[in-house]
Amino acid sequence: QMDDKNIMENLLLVTKGACDLYLHGTIESPTMNVHQAFDTALNDSLSTQDQIYKQMSAKGWYTTEQAEQQKMTKVKNKFAGM
Repeated sequence: QMDDKNIMENLLLVTKGACDLYLHGTIESPTMNVHQAFDTALNDSLSTQDQIYKQMSAKGWYTTEQAEQQKMTKVKNKFAGM
């Protein structure tokens, strides 16, 4: 039996997968028309993903942890040197 949380998790996964495909389509587009079509689809999918995330977060179904400042500083310094 699928409950609402499982349905939302599946919707989020599918939407994230679509975002990934549209991103690669946008990057690899051979013409401006194709690029624009993928870019529009990507932005629509990102908006949908954001709406799903916000609904899940509001219900406590998608929790995040605050990253430790020390870890963030370490990663920031690592990439600052590149």
